[in-house]
Amino acid sequence: MADNYPHGLFSWADLASADPAAAKDFYSALFEWDAVDQTDPEGNYIYTLFSKDGKMTAGLGPQPEMMAGMPPVWSSYINVNSVDDVVAKATAAGANTLGAAMDVMDSGRMAFLADPAGAVFGLWQPGTHRGADLLTGPGAMTWNELATRDTAAAREFYGSILPWDFESFAGENADGSTPPEYWVIKLPTKVDGDGDADDDFNGGIIAMDENWPAEVPPHWMVYFSVADTDASAARVTELGGNVSVPPFDTSAGRIAVVNDPHGGTFSIIAPPAGQ
Repeated sequence: MADNYPHGLFSWADLASADPAAAKDFYSALFEWDAVDQTDPEGNYIYTLFSKDGKMTAGLGPQPEMMAGMPPVWSSYINVNSVDDVVAKATAAGANTLGAAMDVMDSGRMAFLADPAGAVFGLWQPGTHRGADLLTGPGAMTWNELATRDTAAAREFYGSILPWDFESFAGENADGSTPPEYWVIKLPTKVDGDGDADDDFNGGIIAMDENWPAEVPPHWMVYFSVADTDASAARVTELGGNVSVPPFDTSAGRIAVVNDPHGGTFSIIAPPAGQ
């Protein structure tokens, strides 16, 4: 296993929740994750690290005061060599910082940014914590996707601050209709959790067409892999969550968009049959 992930790789995702204890129960049950709470020297709760089969998968923490009253939010983090350098490039290219970059003890350095269209993403400069150990298989964060109304502007922005290439993906819906414009994000230096990645895919960009409600802003979506999308969607409901987009087939796999009991949104995906 590589010690560090390459610059530009999506390496971590975490949830900011107003009720971390309830969120911990929900996600542990849904993905069969183990959870270990982190505390400060006085014993106060700080953060939860999720893992599966001994490999870290994702994180959970309390919502900051600025998010009071908002639903929980899953955040996507991009591994970078220098948070400060990328922040400088991003702000010069029209992004806004959401607070100053900060060190998380010896774990790493982080920052949150909103791209020029308003989609929020995180940067992570690893210290002792490189990110998720599991990036493939059930329970892993397996994809990160930007939904935006201007894919050309998005590609120009992200391509200027990160070593990303983009490839147009022309698929077809199961009913024969044409899906929205889609671009695959490619990272030539990508490795996966076991160091044997067989592709350089690193996420995607989907165009928000007329089928998207006008009030939905551009955003990043975190995808978690599951063995059976329909069974996992049913499990979400059993655990008190909601299925906002029922399971549907794509060439990349069967997908559903779901919400946890407090409204945190994420997607689940199972690979196509036989893969």
